[in-house]
Amino acid sequence: MGRDHDAQVAQHHPGPVGERLKQLRLERGYSQRDLSGPGVSYAYISRIEAGARHPSVKALRMLAQKLGVTAEYLETGSQIDASESRELRLADLELRLRLDGEAPTAELREVLAEADAFADTAAAVRCRIALGFAAAARGQHTEAIEHLERVLETDLVTAASRPDVFLTLSRTYATAGSPTRAVELLERALTELREHAPEDTAIRIRFSTFLSYALTDLGELTRARAVVTEALYDSNNQATDPYTRVRLYWSLARISGEQSNSRAALESFRRAIALLEATDDTLHLARAHMACAEMAMVPSEHSEAAEPHLLSAEHLLGPNAAVNDLAMLRRLQAMAATRAHDYERAENFGRQALEYAVELPTEAGLALWAIAEARAGSGGHAADDAFSEAIKLLHEHGTIRDYANALRAYGRYLRESDREHDALNVFERAANVAANLAGEPSAAEHQV
Repeated sequence: MGRDHDAQVAQHHPGPVGERLKQLRLERGYSQRDLSGPGVSYAYISRIEAGARHPSVKALRMLAQKLGVTAEYLETGSQIDASESRELRLADLELRLRLDGEAPTAELREVLAEADAFADTAAAVRCRIALGFAAAARGQHTEAIEHLERVLETDLVTAASRPDVFLTLSRTYATAGSPTRAVELLERALTELREHAPEDTAIRIRFSTFLSYALTDLGELTRARAVVTEALYDSNNQATDPYTRVRLYWSLARISGEQSNSRAALESFRRAIALLEATDDTLHLARAHMACAEMAMVPSEHSEAAEPHLLSAEHLLGPNAAVNDLAMLRRLQAMAATRAHDYERAENFGRQALEYAVELPTEAGLALWAIAEARAGSGGHAADDAFSEAIKLLHEHGTIRDYANALRAYGRYLRESDREHDALNVFERAANVAANLAGEPSAAEHQV
């Protein structure tokens, strides 16, 4: 008899230890004398069964061995010990997170508190990773960063063993408007991989593509293109999966977009869409359509080409989309409505985008810019505040391209409002910022 039998009897003996002991003894045909031994008399067993005594650890072990069950089961009715029970609960929660996209955070916090209390570092790390992933999925970036930074302080999480932790944290940094921290984290990960797992080309390429995204956000386009070029070379010399190629095309598209080469950006995004359509990844396909829509609206005379992409993206995202995706979708819909001269609808979309972007300072800045453009188009006088707030956020958290273009848009609005002197000052600031789009950033981008 062993754990299989324990599992069976667990359903029939949920009572106190004395009741469980008596039931097991009778099932096996033992008398109290049969179970007795050195230090555990039959009278002692009788008192245990009567509920007058609680067995010592030594007695539990001896009685459990004779009855063919574990001491844990005899004492608690559970066929597994506390650490195994914690492991089962945690595994179930991790699986629910992977399958459903979000695990019950209250249960995860309970397991985390228990793991901390018993100094179960491995379980605590897994809890924090799950909590960090769940928070990131909800768009709660401050909480996600707190949990994931904690696990990186341990020796249990490395770039080779848990690349998903590094990638999720870097993505969260970037979304929260801290691309510099994303670059530092990804460069650390690549250094670790070169030292400890140089043969793992696929993971290295994946980190490189994310590093190129972060560098692009910083406006360091020369470094970003160099990183992508090296990754493309590695991918051409190794068998790579479709997602690797998608990420590389996406990187090239973003770099081209930052350099105002919308034609090259669209071509790379379309290649990414073609690869994604061969998969069941509707989320990334929706994001690719949104990226195409954004590039399509760069030359305003072709802005109607954005509408099919936005319709596809909204359909693919479905009713349970994440807040960061909804913020981007509504902001792009606002831009498209402004170009169609439907300014009331544009501002409505922009306000929705702003509501979704509560913890997304970059998206909030872009949403305010979309609102400002809608107000400027309608001929109202409330665009100044929206432009000022947008420019402030994009200066602190946005890319160089977005910051420069927002300044240009504000300058055009001022000029059309017959405020030429103010417009010239803003255009000068925009020119100083835009000078950095071809390569490395300089102090000019920080001049307000």
